[in-house]
Amino acid sequence: EEYNLACILTFPQYQKSGYGKFIISLSYELSKREGKPGSPEKPLSDLGKISYRSYWTHILLTLLSKHTEKDNLQIRDISEMTGIKTEDIISTLQSLGMIKVYKGQHAVFVKQDIIKKYLEQKKEMRLCNSECLVWTGPINSDSGRKD
Repeated sequence: EEYNLACILTFPQYQKSGYGKFIISLSYELSKREGKPGSPEKPLSDLGKISYRSYWTHILLTLLSKHTEKDNLQIRDISEMTGIKTEDIISTLQSLGMIKVYKGQHAVFVKQDIIKKYLEQKKEMRLCNSECLVWTGPINSDSGRKD
């Protein structure tokens, strides 16, 4: 199923401190390193849905704020850049009213006012710094080589 994270547990005294989103961001950094977009194991709990949707929204709106219409980003490109599976990107952008369906294809309809309003909130998020991540991908046990 290509899940990149199965379960997050944050003890009550540490909730609302950003540790859950840090773990989520770490899972996506690993997905990017593997070159395989990932998604959380479903179904998500209510808190899981809130945390993931918040993370996806932050990542997508931040990414879209750095690109212009001339860049012609495809959903597949966004998936490769973020490690987020296309269906999670589509559902998040749909929730923001930023997806149009044209001739059976999903097209990103960037609403600059939504991006501007989000960025003005200056939400701080505890994310994994990819430059500090030292990790080697899985090794195929049959051949001893990396996949």
